[in-house]
Amino acid sequence: MTPLATLGLGLLLGLKHAFDADHLIAVSTIVTRERSPWRSLWIGLCWGIGHTLTLLLVGLLVLGLKKQIPSPVGLSLECLVGVVLIGLGVATLYDCWRKRVHAHTHTHAGTPHAHFHTHADTQTHQHLHPVQLGFKPLLVGMVHGLAGSAALMLLVLAAIPSPTLGLIYIAIFGCGSVVGMGLVSVLLGWVFSLAADRLRDLEYGLRLAIGALSTAFGAWIVVEIGFIQGLFF
Repeated sequence: MTPLATLGLGLLLGLKHAFDADHLIAVSTIVTRERSPWRSLWIGLCWGIGHTLTLLLVGLLVLGLKKQIPSPVGLSLECLVGVVLIGLGVATLYDCWRKRVHAHTHTHAGTPHAHFHTHADTQTHQHLHPVQLGFKPLLVGMVHGLAGSAALMLLVLAAIPSPTLGLIYIAIFGCGSVVGMGLVSVLLGWVFSLAADRLRDLEYGLRLAIGALSTAFGAWIVVEIGFIQGLFF
């Protein structure tokens, strides 16, 4: 395969990589808080930047030393993704519980009336500047980049003999993941924005489902890697 074809394949694989289940679930737990597709896009781009940054840093180290990442280290990093997913899921569930809708009955002129209110924050309280908004997905993306680095570096070392070409491949792979996650985040942001404007109950249900899915999927990763693959033994 020619170098140009190799780099083109890296871009396609990077796009595909953004659609991995753990990536989608992690970003979804963050995007569910947003009501703007553009802010959701920023979240996806920050995830991709963090993901690419750690891949490049690990690539510099691995390609410079021409060493593979030890299997226990790779498994530990993958297990860390499970822990992060559990944390994101629990945080989303807690946020849903904190903002749950309450019904209270009051009596006016001798007639009982039910009133509903929520503990949701106001838009002013929810507003975050771009730097603050991007910090969390950047960190999550960095964790995912570390977790995926072992397999990617093994591929690069085996198929790309030139360290320079290997780093370019990693960079293009990362660019593909940035674009892919940006597209996913815009779509998710649009869905949640639409649900928030028209179907409040649906939005709340979606957030609960994503929080539960993230927690369960993270726990499954920890069990799979820690006990089935033997990291903890």
